[in-house]
Amino acid sequence: MPTTSYEDDVIAWAARQAALLRAGRWELLDIDNIAEEIEDVGKSEKRELQSRYVVLVTHLLKWKYQPGRRGHSWRNTIKEQRAAIVDDLARHPHLKPLLNHPQWLMQIYRRGKLDAEMQTHLQDLPDDMPWDAGQLLSQDFLPE
Repeated sequence: MPTTSYEDDVIAWAARQAALLRAGRWELLDIDNIAEEIEDVGKSEKRELQSRYVVLVTHLLKWKYQPGRRGHSWRNTIKEQRAAIVDDLARHPHLKPLLNHPQWLMQIYRRGKLDAEMQTHLQDLPDDMPWDAGQLLSQDFLPE
């Protein structure tokens, strides 16, 4: 089995590490990089959830503060993000505590607010999240 370093070709490296694991060749494993890759899986899932929440908050802000521009596209984006978030949380229940973490939610809101400001040129959006975690995920909630 040819040796490929993590830095040279991560895909080939991963295939080699998987083969070594299956063969029980523990002494040949690249433990530090395996551990880093496992940690990155959790970070990736967290980033995906955060990204979905930012898109959701951005569209909720646009919905509330630009009522004349409301349309099917914004409504569909809100519904799609909520459904994807619910799916993500079902697949990765360890992420649920983030929904009650005030700093995480504030980070989400700040990014969503910034995105909404850049997309709409609105300047008077609230400094704090105007909705609670339940409202964000409620399929029936649209801010009026």
